[in-house]
Amino acid sequence: MRIGELSRRTNVSVRALRYYEQQGLLTAERTSGGHREFGDAAVDRVVCIQELFAAGLCSSKIAQVLPCLPGHGGYARPSAELVENLLGERDRLDRAINDLRRSQEVLDGVIREVRDARAG
Repeated sequence: MRIGELSRRTNVSVRALRYYEQQGLLTAERTSGGHREFGDAAVDRVVCIQELFAAGLCSSKIAQVLPCLPGHGGYARPSAELVENLLGERDRLDRAINDLRRSQEVLDGVIREVRDARAG
C-alpha cells in the first residue's frame, strides 16, 4: 500500500509516517518510480509505534524496543540496559500519576470550599 493509504488506515499523518521511516521505525520498499510501498503489517506496526509514543517513549527508545516485540516482527533479545530504561520510564509515569492525583485532591478541596461558600 502507498503512504496515503497507510495514513488513512492508521489515522496517522503522512508527515509522521515519513518521520517514522526516517527514524528507522518503519520501512518501505520503493517502486521503480520512487514511491513508498508498505506491506499490510505496517498498519499494526504504526499502531504499536503510536502506543509507544503515547506511553512517553521517544523515537530512539522506540527504535530499540521494536526489534524486541515478537508480536510486531521482533526477534532480538532486549539488553539489560533497555529493560532498566523501560523500568525507569515506568517509574516516571508512576510519579506523574501520583502528582496528578495530588493535584486532583487539592482541586477537590477547592471545589468543596467554593460550594460551601456558595451555600453559606
